[in-house]
Amino acid sequence: MSHADLRSAVRPPPDAAMADIADYVVDYRIDSSEAYETARYMLLDSLACAALAMDHPECVRHLGPLVPGAVLPGGARVPFTTYELDPVQAAYNIGVQIRWLDFNDTWLAAEWGHPSDNLGTILAVADYLGRKDGAAAMTVRDVLTHAIKAHEIQGCYALKNSFNRVGLDHVILVRLASTAVATAMLGGGKEQIVNAISHSWIDNGVLRTYRHAPNTGPRKSWAAGDACRRAVTHALNAVKGEVGYPSALSATTWGFQDVAFEGQPFEFERPFGSYVMENILFKISYPAEFHAQTAVECAMQLHAQVAPRIELDGVEAIESIVIQTQQAAMRIIDKTGPLANYADRDHCLQYMVAVPLLFGRLRADDYGDTVAADPRIDALRSRMRVEEDPRFTRDYFDPDKRYIGNSVQVFFKDGTQSEKVSVDYPVGHRRRRDEGIPLLLAKFEAAVAAKLPERQVATLLALAADPGQLLAQPVTRLMDGMRC
Repeated sequence: MSHADLRSAVRPPPDAAMADIADYVVDYRIDSSEAYETARYMLLDSLACAALAMDHPECVRHLGPLVPGAVLPGGARVPFTTYELDPVQAAYNIGVQIRWLDFNDTWLAAEWGHPSDNLGTILAVADYLGRKDGAAAMTVRDVLTHAIKAHEIQGCYALKNSFNRVGLDHVILVRLASTAVATAMLGGGKEQIVNAISHSWIDNGVLRTYRHAPNTGPRKSWAAGDACRRAVTHALNAVKGEVGYPSALSATTWGFQDVAFEGQPFEFERPFGSYVMENILFKISYPAEFHAQTAVECAMQLHAQVAPRIELDGVEAIESIVIQTQQAAMRIIDKTGPLANYADRDHCLQYMVAVPLLFGRLRADDYGDTVAADPRIDALRSRMRVEEDPRFTRDYFDPDKRYIGNSVQVFFKDGTQSEKVSVDYPVGHRRRRDEGIPLLLAKFEAAVAAKLPERQVATLLALAADPGQLLAQPVTRLMDGMRC
């Protein structure tokens, strides 16, 4: 491009990547019954995660208004609390609740992420608008339509575009998808959606250093809430007339792609539809980073063989523990040395294998300081060797499989060894829906029963059991039913 071109003030048409999102959000009709069925389970699973997070003071202290007293009577409700907030701060609250325990749904490809994070934005805006407009309240089906589209935007970007490769965190895609659907929910058309998401790209992305050694910390549990909050801000500004920046992605020198993405345009495997929601991965059994889910299953199967040897002979009886995994897990959660906090532990493959080998379980409180103080955990970790299995990596990227395989085998000093246990895909995978959905519903029932009065729990369980009634329910009534 010439110097004259660089100085030209002529505004180009919007970047195609932004225009395509606007077209999809406004024009695309979701006609997949499987997508709506899966989205319904996604909603219940996310609400279960929010309820379970309320047991953790570190999460609860993030909730409520940004400053004391900044409440909004008649505003958006925060489930399992009494808070009524403006939609920006409510989006942060709900996003924090859903993501806190690393127990909500997951999408894995060139980029990783948790598309149900977008519910922080969607539920907050929907409840705010419904309480503001009364009879115009969205139904749960409307909410699920927006969720399917948010999942699709985030997930389709993740299929071929690795933001982690340039050091950026995956919540950049939560902010993008949430901004797009929130603008539409607030009444914005294609022009306003493009304007809003141009601001999202101009924000660039947060560094993912808080997810990796030596800086792993709890910001990873509220980063998605922060992205939801920022998305609502961009959407509100756009519908009030804030101008956008049509080449925010492609502008030479100053655009996102040159500044943050090594000058590369985005790549896409497929057009937007409902593929992501249909294939989403649920975390049903264990609150663990998803690349470790099948490793935990392997360790659980080995517990009965290994734990008695540890109790009888001590950890010294074990020569080595070999974990074979995918390349992505080696990048994210293969971690040695001291673990500083719960956030360090729930992103350590070795820790997530050691606990079930020892105890036959993996719960959220197993990442706490009390359990972590057991010296046998780090002793087992020191004997672990993590290797890539090329087959696991190939199957991970295969669009017809999307496996997340792991294997675990324990070798003892007396020359014996355990069986080698391999699991290709976890219980939350699409291919294990028949097995997984009853467990998901049990997760929902147990979580809400521990937080709400019996009458409210009965109402929620009746809705969960009746898809037609749930989808027809005004979202304001659903949110009201989760007030403590």
